[in-house]
Amino acid sequence: MTVPTSNQPDTYPLVTHVIKTILIVDDSKAQRRIVSAMIDKWGHTVLEAASAEEAMEISATNYPDLVLSDWMMPGMSGLEFCSAFRALDPSKYSYFILLTSKTLKSEIAEGLQNGADDFLSKPVNAAELRARIAAADRILQMQRELQQKNNLISTALDEIQKLYSAVDRDLKEARKLQQSLLRERSKRFGPFDLSLILETAGHVGGDLVGFFQAGQHHLGIFGVDVSGHGINSALMTARIAGYLSTNDAEQNIALEQDQMGQVRPISPARAVARLNKIILNEMDTELYLTLLLGNIDLRNGRLQFSQAGHPHPIILHANGKIAPQGNGGLPVGLFTDAAYEDCETTLAPGDRLFILSDGVFECMSHEKEVLGEQRVHSILKSHKTLQVLPLLDALVTDLHSFSKSEDFDDDVSGILLHYHA
Repeated sequence: MTVPTSNQPDTYPLVTHVIKTILIVDDSKAQRRIVSAMIDKWGHTVLEAASAEEAMEISATNYPDLVLSDWMMPGMSGLEFCSAFRALDPSKYSYFILLTSKTLKSEIAEGLQNGADDFLSKPVNAAELRARIAAADRILQMQRELQQKNNLISTALDEIQKLYSAVDRDLKEARKLQQSLLRERSKRFGPFDLSLILETAGHVGGDLVGFFQAGQHHLGIFGVDVSGHGINSALMTARIAGYLSTNDAEQNIALEQDQMGQVRPISPARAVARLNKIILNEMDTELYLTLLLGNIDLRNGRLQFSQAGHPHPIILHANGKIAPQGNGGLPVGLFTDAAYEDCETTLAPGDRLFILSDGVFECMSHEKEVLGEQRVHSILKSHKTLQVLPLLDALVTDLHSFSKSEDFDDDVSGILLHYHA
């Protein structure tokens, strides 16, 4: 048998970076020697196998970078060997060239489907073989560089996951702390029953509801919705809670002491203006908030409140009629010259006052439909026979039912004050 040669001299050196070991698989010893002689002088380590079965044994202990396999062999064919070789170690990839005299496109397609990367016609031409090995080296180089980058990305993702888990644990603790700002979800003040809800859209949120004793005969109530979501908003609500939650007139911006040293509420509009000045002058933040701040006379149901961009408070009268209250107003923390007004109304025995955040009215359905004011009114009417805390829980259940989700897009908060008949 004559050795196929190239008339072209080796004028271009082959610089290989990846392909070190090449496995030649052919039942013809002469053919193996011919190809081996070509490859050996190019600086590669050559392994030889007389059958596919022998090649599998060699590959199990010395995995080659490139395989040159005859297609037609006794026992396991080159095509079958290619499939078995690919399954040997899926984590590794070697370039596989089938040596064949087949030229039909259907046969070549069959070879590609079984894992072959390239084909080389027999008898083997040295220049063509060298060019195919060079091309294979470039491909394997890119493949292994990509694998290295994927490994780096995988390592980075593992580190990010660890950091995320740590942050997630901290946020869960922060959620508990934020929920603790609701000292009591339900409490009675003389003829009034008060209940609160706070459902955050994430771990922590920007909504806050609460109350404070405003002297002997008055009760202060507030609903806050800080712009944005997440940690910054939650920290802002905690700061606002410090200005409104306490019963101490020296710390609560909505309280003062009279000449006798008795604590009493100030005008809600005046208190909101105070808070607006504090946020703009003392807090280095771009956050703002909506606020509904009010105080109710526990003796007669007289309610005085100031609405600063918060949704209108709602009175559900004993006869089932709904009456939104308030005149809107500007949010807190946006304008230095913002003016705020006081509104007044009087609750009658049997009336219920609702202060709800926009997360209730803007609750979104799966079809991207907003719940809206009229539906909220209908829900409140439908539960008018329930006690205060069960009524708020029923409201939250209805919101979940409307959104068809366990999670809300925005924080949901509210206050319900019931004046007993």
